[in-house]
Order: sequence, then structure tokens, then C-alpha cells
Amino acid sequence: MEKQFEAFLIRKGYKQFTASGLPSTVYAYLKSIDKICEWERVSWQNLAANISVYLRQYDVGGIKEELGRKSHNTYISALKQFAEFLAA
Repeated sequence: MEKQFEAFLIRKGYKQFTASGLPSTVYAYLKSIDKICEWERVSWQNLAANISVYLRQYDVGGIKEELGRKSHNTYISALKQFAEFLAA
């Protein structure tokens, strides 16, 4: 599932590397989903099966909003893209 999500992000135009060659948005989103799975103690598949629950928790007004806002909203942005990937 991770590889398919990575391919989805690349198709959408998210950058793999910065101009200086460092990992960029695609890497950040993949690592964010990994971290959320770690925090929640779930697999990517379990996260996917309950994506609407996690979106509510990590988005504005959710009980984990502060975590969702970390790193300039990278975590909630990654979750939103993951949800879009799952709906495609």
C-alpha cells in the first residue's frame, strides 16, 4: 500500500526531492503516515479502514489537532492525501 500511495503522490505532482537533492513532500507524507501508524499502534491497512476517524481526530477541532498541525500541517495534509488516495 505504501508504494501505491507513493506513486499516487508522484502522479499528483508532489516532489520527491528538493532542488538541493534532499527528500521532499513525497518522503515527508510517507513518513508522516508511518508516524501516525506508530502513534496509533495500527498498520497502514487499519489506518486505511478507519481513515475518517483519524481525519476527524487530527484535523481542526479534533482531539489530536495539535499533532496534525506539527511540521506546518504535514501530518493532517498527509492524512488528507491518503484519504484521497483511498477514495480513488
